[in-house]
Amino acid sequence: MGKQESDSPKDVKRKQKAKMQLKRSIGYFDGVSFIIGTIVGAGIFVSPTGVLKHSLLNVGVALMIWIASGLVSLMGSLCYAELGTALPFSGGEYNHIKRGLGSLPAFMFIWTSTFTKPASNAARALLFAEYATQPFYGVCPAPDTLKKCLALAVLWSLGILNGRSVRLAAWVQTVFTLLKMMALSVIAVGGIVLLVGGRKESLARFEDMFSSEIPNSSQVAEAFFQGLYAYGGWWSLNYMAVIVFYLLVNISYLTVLTPKEIVSSVAVAVTWADRVIPSVAWIIPLSVAVSIFGALNSSMFTLGRLSYAGSQSGHLPVLISMLNVHSCTPAPAMIFSTMIASIFIIPSDLIMLTNYFGFSAWLMIGLTCTSLIVLRYREPHLHRPYKVFLPVPFVMVAMSFFLVVAPIVWSPNMQYVYSFLFMLGSLLVYFPFVYFKLRFAFLDKITCQLQLLLEVSPADGSAESKCE
Repeated sequence: MGKQESDSPKDVKRKQKAKMQLKRSIGYFDGVSFIIGTIVGAGIFVSPTGVLKHSLLNVGVALMIWIASGLVSLMGSLCYAELGTALPFSGGEYNHIKRGLGSLPAFMFIWTSTFTKPASNAARALLFAEYATQPFYGVCPAPDTLKKCLALAVLWSLGILNGRSVRLAAWVQTVFTLLKMMALSVIAVGGIVLLVGGRKESLARFEDMFSSEIPNSSQVAEAFFQGLYAYGGWWSLNYMAVIVFYLLVNISYLTVLTPKEIVSSVAVAVTWADRVIPSVAWIIPLSVAVSIFGALNSSMFTLGRLSYAGSQSGHLPVLISMLNVHSCTPAPAMIFSTMIASIFIIPSDLIMLTNYFGFSAWLMIGLTCTSLIVLRYREPHLHRPYKVFLPVPFVMVAMSFFLVVAPIVWSPNMQYVYSFLFMLGSLLVYFPFVYFKLRFAFLDKITCQLQLLLEVSPADGSAESKCE
């Protein structure tokens, strides 16, 4: 037999590049943990305050909004199930919008998500800091500086974790998902026991639930932002179980606390624990902090993949689509999203952050559901393992339109105007840098230096290295 020829250095380099790709190392159980971690997290601990506030302390309206938010989320998850099974690509909604509506709407999505999703992560990190520090200060509020520092530390710890190892991030997610469900179960079961016990002051809050002032359309929309934030996680499993679970948790809060007490409390579960189990009340804030930590880990994991997909399509800087040469993880994408989330820590207003996230996100959700409708007619023969009942995406588009327009028309808060202008600002970036492909040589040099510093390489030959 003839001697086998050795590969040239260029051939070896090309083969090494071909192996640079995201690895599918998430199993079934880990995947379910990430799903639950995304749905059940910070929202159920912060949103009850916002829902009641915007419902004008009307308990009946607040509970109806919780149910309606769950049903809307269920319809949204059915729409996303069709898109996800028909187009199973990394990046989720970004790829769906690009396929159905084109490059410009997809760029608006990635542009907006680049800031709104880190804003959501900032809200989670701040809420974690709120619950983690409160037991050490009793009835006194913890210093804002301490909470912001702790929130930043958690953000960067999880950013580094997800940037170094997918398996380790999955293991952390599984452990924290189990712990969070135990914490919520204590609150839900505790409320049922107290309600069945028949405390008069508790039952009185539910006897005439709709007696308070009825909120207007804008306030209903803002209450929906808060409720829907708690149900976040569109690629999810059975939402009916989550709806019932969240309803029980809110009933438990209302059984122990008055609506005014809930609105005045940032850490609702801590106040609940002080009333119900004062001797071991520290268990609840610790458990809640653990729960939020798991939700933040799940959100940061998925956000890194979204930025990675947008960069691969040329909608974000090429560096973000590169992978670490040692772990094949999207380390630059994780650093990028973590840096933006860190900026949103500065305002530290949880309700403002969730409303900002909700307003922007629902415009993007409307675009995604519109792309489903377009693809149904444009590509009728596309293989769809699951098909949602067609009126459902139309309802989702109408709901998105209401949630986006109502706050602007009936209560023109400047934060919504800024959000809308920010979305339109994407056009100033899209046409010169994406459509006309304007490039600057000094940016390539910066990319080269960062590529060497971070030890990253283009994924699977999808982009040329700037250091060759």
